Amino acid sequence: PDPAVRTNDTIRFDITTGKQLDFLKFETGNTVMVNAGNNIGRVGTIVNREKHPGSFEIVHIKDKAGHTFATRLQNVFVIGTGGKEWISLPKGNGIKLSIIEDRNLRMAKNKK
Repeated sequence: PDPAVRTNDTIRFDITTGKQLDFLKFETGNTVMVNAGNNIGRVGTIVNREKHPGSFEIVHIKDKAGHTFATRLQNVFVIGTGGKEWISLPKGNGIKLSIIEDRNLRMAKNKK
């Protein structure tokens, strides 16, 4: 194991050789994806991290649409640095639409 890799960092692992190829640090400014909770599937950049001793740590995230949201640390994993992601993003690039925006998008799609 690489001594530079810490808890919550993401590693790229080659299954055939069993070696670690690369890793991403869990730090402010990196791109993350939420994999649990109410914000599941959302993608954004880490704004800050709140540490609460004896309770859950909170991560504040800002998506590309400018919306900020917060979730627990264990619900988040790093997928890239800056604007370069290691994975392909889901439909909508991980941006959650409001109910009105989603409705308008569906209505416009049905008109065609």
